[in-house]
Amino acid sequence: MWTALSYLDGLDELNKQLVFVVLTGESWGYLGSRRFLLEADQQSDSTRGLDLAMIETVMEIGSVGKGLSNGIKTFYSHTAGATSATNETLHALLRAQDSLKTESIKISMASTSNPGVPPSSLMTFLRKKSQINGVVLEDFDTSFTNKFYHSHLDDLSNVNSSAIVAAASLVARTLYLLASDQNASAINAINVNASLVEELLGCLLNCEPGLSCELVKHYISPSATCPSYYVGVVLGEPSSVPYPGYVSDVSRHRSLLRNTSSACPKDCSGLGELCIREEVDGKGVCVISTTRYVPAYSTRLNYESGSWTVLPYNSSDDMSAADPSLDRE
Repeated sequence: MWTALSYLDGLDELNKQLVFVVLTGESWGYLGSRRFLLEADQQSDSTRGLDLAMIETVMEIGSVGKGLSNGIKTFYSHTAGATSATNETLHALLRAQDSLKTESIKISMASTSNPGVPPSSLMTFLRKKSQINGVVLEDFDTSFTNKFYHSHLDDLSNVNSSAIVAAASLVARTLYLLASDQNASAINAINVNASLVEELLGCLLNCEPGLSCELVKHYISPSATCPSYYVGVVLGEPSSVPYPGYVSDVSRHRSLLRNTSSACPKDCSGLGELCIREEVDGKGVCVISTTRYVPAYSTRLNYESGSWTVLPYNSSDDMSAADPSLDRE
């Protein structure tokens, strides 16, 4: 999706800033989104410069891999409230759909009888800032179509690549319309690389080729072939620049973690520079990137002076009750 947008000219002149967030640990008490928002509140190194007060809209891509039926890619927009900004987002979605007429894509509003948005990271954002306008794009209306969702059986067999391409195209064009006041015809130049999507699915959702694929091996030396999406264990002090060996292969590939090795030319000390590929070729190359890494762990855990402590249960934060490994006090 971001790759499709990156080919456009004038992205640095958009009226609104786009921030892409990939979250993990959400099925374990929304660890990723809760930690992300806390780090943003505290203006830690990993989120420095991101002002929560400036977040206007959250558009979340949920379960979209089974959105193909009878040749039609069908998606449902689940919204939080009916505000002018939410209506603007829905209008942009419909305009994006119209621009993709030849792709057989249909976007529908979720049933008004639904009790709210489906389980999603948007819930965390809404609890933090209820004024945020939110839309969750799903491949279902009232109930999940993927019965293996968030389980170890949720693999490549549950994903249709054409549905992923369609959802990415739809969202990419929608985001451009929301962030730009330029001629809407420019969105016709936003196209998702279907071959790249197919290759990524094979890399990240399968053991063959799995993490041994060229898209991964070009940047990192994976420790295993089969990708794992289970929440790991935080070793040592949490950091926005963790030791690569402490982070999963999938996270390292997606975030292209900063490498502080002196093998890179000039130590990549320039503004926004980070070192990539050092573990692949022993040399590395400096690139400019805005990618940040936020470790996902409970907001009730605190690391200080070399040890962990459990913070008291906060009765005003109903999500803290969802922490799977912490007992109420």
